[in-house]
Amino acid sequence: MIELKNINYTVSGADGKRKTILSDINITLPDHAVTVITGHNGSGKSTLIKLLAGIEKPTGGRIYYNGADITDESITARANLGFTTAFQQPVRFKGITVRRLLDIASGQKNSLGELCDKLSVVGLCARDYIDREMSDSLSGGELKRVELAMALAKGGEVFLLDEPEAGIDLWSFDSLTGLFKGLKGKTVVIVSHQSKIIDIADYVVLLDKESKPLFGAREKMLPHISSSANVCSAIKETDNG
Repeated sequence: MIELKNINYTVSGADGKRKTILSDINITLPDHAVTVITGHNGSGKSTLIKLLAGIEKPTGGRIYYNGADITDESITARANLGFTTAFQQPVRFKGITVRRLLDIASGQKNSLGELCDKLSVVGLCARDYIDREMSDSLSGGELKRVELAMALAKGGEVFLLDEPEAGIDLWSFDSLTGLFKGLKGKTVVIVSHQSKIIDIADYVVLLDKESKPLFGAREKMLPHISSSANVCSAIKETDNG
């Protein structure tokens, strides 16, 4: 179980003044459930994922995992605890092949068949990709798929996914949501505006810079989500194909 207690995050703006990104966040993210973080652009969704992953540290409040305070733990320490993160913008690794990255992620040298299994779940053919570099030679959607394959290969107990659908074509969307459903035995936190991903959530966090964050079971949160202009617009765009 992940607990966020009185979490605040502020940064210095270009004018030297402090800017509040997140304020007084008090949320408990249940184990073995999919929680989707949604809300207006600029409401702090990606920042919240970075705080959970250890990429950033809160300027106030504490983060607990299974009762232990992990606020000051590094990304590596959290990875050792079972945290796995997929970023909104996948990291590019010039000179390192997809095969090598999947070997590193899984902690073993994979056979062609094993690589095929890992890439097929994200809609890629291993023979077409394993010897390619994780660089500009791949499109944004391809990079995103390989990153998801790496996250799955690494495994873990907590999956933090920042807009995993970004760059994924609509033809693959159902496969993507099916992949997330398969992680329901884990603790999964997904940042997304998309209705098809919200539909598979057990719980939803709705962030709004103008009011306190809302958290609850998906069914109870749907009226709040539909009244949120940015999210509602994104849902309509998705439903229209």
